[in-house]
Amino acid sequence: MQRATAVSLGACQVTNAEYARFVDATGHAAPPFWQQPAFHDPLQPVVGVSWFDAVAYCAWLGPRFRLPAEAEWECAARGGVEGALYPWGDDPRTDYAMRPMTGPALVAQSPPNAYGLYDMCENVHEWCSDWHDVTRTRRASRGGSWRHQLKITRCDARSSLPPHLRYADYGFRIAWDG
Repeated sequence: MQRATAVSLGACQVTNAEYARFVDATGHAAPPFWQQPAFHDPLQPVVGVSWFDAVAYCAWLGPRFRLPAEAEWECAARGGVEGALYPWGDDPRTDYAMRPMTGPALVAQSPPNAYGLYDMCENVHEWCSDWHDVTRTRRASRGGSWRHQLKITRCDARSSLPPHLRYADYGFRIAWDG
């Protein structure tokens, strides 16, 4: 895990192996896609977790751990380059963006950004702590998705879901203070 800004973010999305330790220690329900071949590699990001599951994982880690706010996530995704469209600059990558996939890639398969953070705009949507809008019915997420035709998003792209839903392209990354 690398220091991103005043807040630290995990270098990678939380993996199946990391989440398995949480499930084993707490008895928390495993994600619904856990045993499917396209989703069970220990080095893939855990998917099928609701926002509540992600918050429970952070709480299990300790009081300093949480989901990142959208602004923190976006700042970290840019890797210190203000206004960059993508973590690596302004030109979209096509090597990852157009390949067919049946599930998320293993974490850290693409080069990291300048802060040492992997997969910031690709692989899975990442839950954030914020509500998406004033209706407070959907939680914000950031990042791309293996499931979409265009698998990479810009640093400023937003998505959202109701917090109780568990989709096969939703995971998370942790943040911690001090």
